[in-house]
Amino acid sequence: MSAVSRLVLAALLLAPLPALADPIRQKGDWQDKFRQLEGEDWPTPTDYRNASGAPGHRYWQQKVDYDVKVALDETTKVVRGTETIRYRNNSPDALPYLWLLLDQNEYKRSSIAQLSQTVPDSGSISIAEIRRATAMREWEGGFTIAAVRGADGQPLAHRVTDTLMRIELPAPVAGNGGEVVLSIDWSFPMAEQKVVDGRSGYECFTAPGEDGNCIFEGAQWFPRLAVYSDYEGWHNKAFLSSGEFTLEFGDYRVALTVPADHVVSATGVLQNPGEVLTAAQRQRLEQAKGAAAPVYIVTPDEAVAAERGRASGTRTWTFAAQNVRDFGWASSRKFAWDAMGVRQDYAAAPLVMAMSFYPKEARPLWDAYSTKAIAHTIDVYGKFAFPYPYPVAQSVNGPVGGMEYPMITFNGPRPVKDAKTGQLTYTERAKTGLIGVVIHEVGHDWFPMIVNSDERQWTWMDEGLNTFLQFQAEKLWDKDFPSRRGEPKDIAEYMLSDNQVPLMTQSDSVLQFGANGYGKPATALTILRETVLGRDLFDRAFREYATRWRFKRPTPYDFFRTMEESSGVDLDWFWRGWFYSTDHVDIALDKVVEGRIAGADLEAASRDRRAIRDAESTSLTVRNNAGQRTVVERDPATRDFYDTQDRLAVSPQDRRDLAETLEKLSPDDRKAFRVTDKFYRFTFRNVGGLVMPVPLRLTFADGSNEMVRIPAEVWRYDPKVAVWQYVTDKTITGAEVDPLLEIADADRSNNIVRGTIRPAVLEIEDIDDLEDRMKDFDVQVKPGSLRTYPAPVAK
Repeated sequence: MSAVSRLVLAALLLAPLPALADPIRQKGDWQDKFRQLEGEDWPTPTDYRNASGAPGHRYWQQKVDYDVKVALDETTKVVRGTETIRYRNNSPDALPYLWLLLDQNEYKRSSIAQLSQTVPDSGSISIAEIRRATAMREWEGGFTIAAVRGADGQPLAHRVTDTLMRIELPAPVAGNGGEVVLSIDWSFPMAEQKVVDGRSGYECFTAPGEDGNCIFEGAQWFPRLAVYSDYEGWHNKAFLSSGEFTLEFGDYRVALTVPADHVVSATGVLQNPGEVLTAAQRQRLEQAKGAAAPVYIVTPDEAVAAERGRASGTRTWTFAAQNVRDFGWASSRKFAWDAMGVRQDYAAAPLVMAMSFYPKEARPLWDAYSTKAIAHTIDVYGKFAFPYPYPVAQSVNGPVGGMEYPMITFNGPRPVKDAKTGQLTYTERAKTGLIGVVIHEVGHDWFPMIVNSDERQWTWMDEGLNTFLQFQAEKLWDKDFPSRRGEPKDIAEYMLSDNQVPLMTQSDSVLQFGANGYGKPATALTILRETVLGRDLFDRAFREYATRWRFKRPTPYDFFRTMEESSGVDLDWFWRGWFYSTDHVDIALDKVVEGRIAGADLEAASRDRRAIRDAESTSLTVRNNAGQRTVVERDPATRDFYDTQDRLAVSPQDRRDLAETLEKLSPDDRKAFRVTDKFYRFTFRNVGGLVMPVPLRLTFADGSNEMVRIPAEVWRYDPKVAVWQYVTDKTITGAEVDPLLEIADADRSNNIVRGTIRPAVLEIEDIDDLEDRMKDFDVQVKPGSLRTYPAPVAK
């Protein structure tokens, strides 16, 4: 047998592994994890959305302007309003009717949201469940539509369908810029948020020792136009409470009439400060624009003084906002108000007023952290996406734990007071929870309030992207910030769990909502930034996506295409694994073998092979047969050449073959026979199914180590098993997959190979005939001439 091209290999193993069937070689089992999503799962590009992920040259979206007059009745908790809507149809289609959203109707007992609620199959029920069920029997929410009129004041036919209303137009509103004006009179009772839950409502401080006043937070509080888009037409899916909101941009003017001693926070800029603020408060507001720390506009003392009495009259606060997709507000006499100016290098909005509104029950936590967290968010998100384009950014403490609207957010954490001692404290979780929720909710001003994704269809497009940026902002607030989501190691448990659905699942059907809509996409983007693309490529691509689609409506495919287009990296395998599947990451390092080239020194190669063979364990059966002489040992007549000749010895034929081969080779090819480097072969097994890059740390005998990052394309021929080669002149003593916990590997127990070298042999033959060692050793035999040989040798 020719040994010219043999490889001598030593396996670096802690313990033997059971033989593995090669799954990818089984007929019909192969999958292409790298096949392209274009033409398969992604829609065909159009003039409205092109193949690069950018808005097309014919991109359009509707514009809806609102002029709203609304009054809050503090006693009955009822909101009444009238609104005038100007609808501009920029689509190419004539529209015979309009769809509007009536999200407050989810509180109607007959709503799909209420009637389709499910409960756990258990033998217990919480107090909160009992309180809510009882309250919903005694109270019913939802809009009362008093009138719908056209521009001429004449009634318009309309029909309410659950949380939607269709208004029939006298004539279709023309496409490509046609307009229609209509008005609606409506009212609804606000929900007691702490009892029936929801994204808005009121909270009253009526427990013994409390002041009896209330905080009101208004959201989804007026009939709003549904979206009409190029990819879906009317977005008229009922509101079931999980899938949030899909809305059109427009300009707002809102006049809020509230009790005269209330302080109001709302979307937009206050238009009449001279009518609702004292001279001192207006002066403080001006001072806050240049302040380095928050300045009280309404001081805590002024808020406490307002709590002690109730004004008999009302006062109207008027706000205006341009190019926003929604409007929120909060009102209470309990509010203290602080503010500070945040400077940006952005001509369109060089100064942003960061402002917080909170009752005394929120101090001292809120006055220490809320406004500063807003300023930090404006800084970090501005660098990752684009500068904040609006003049104000606000955080309000009330009953809602965390919710966002343009320029205003509702956030919940407060200190706690011991019921017996009156001692006021707050936990570390409350502190970091407040900072984190302010970052998250203010961050929603970018996603989806400006990058206007369809929340009702794809939760991850706003919650996931925003949670990713929240994670970045938290780690820039404090490197030890206890972030709940974003670290790859923290998502592994969820990715191993049952009852998962892909991220591309419609919002109302998502299971494990927080982990799916927030945690997994945030983690995916962290991995994409830190491991797959690197920061330079990722940051540029992410910023391009955000800039392309600000004040426009992207789909997931626009995001995917932009990230690939801008980075220059094919990421279809990544989107398929993280967004379209429920596979998890578990890459096992099954074995490492160390190979040496059997080159021109045949005797050295023979010694290496003998050493490996001699180190191997003898058969257990042979060891247990010790003391029993075999036939070959007892009967010399049974011995022949093969019993006495070491099969690893160098034969004359080996030498002739080597000489002949070297003679035929070029000088450059002959160099291969003098290579002394070690050829290490690593066998990786994809247990979890999700193909990923393989971060691999190698430890060498000299005490050094090296981090090698193997691209995900290593799996392109076989998504289940990959054998990868590394050449070095050093000796490897250990190897570890994902040592920095960066790819969300779910099982660390199969990531490490370390210990003494275990021998193994892999021979690559370059001859076609069967092995004939007699011929190689120039030995001939004739019938009847078998000689007697001495005792056998090891073979």
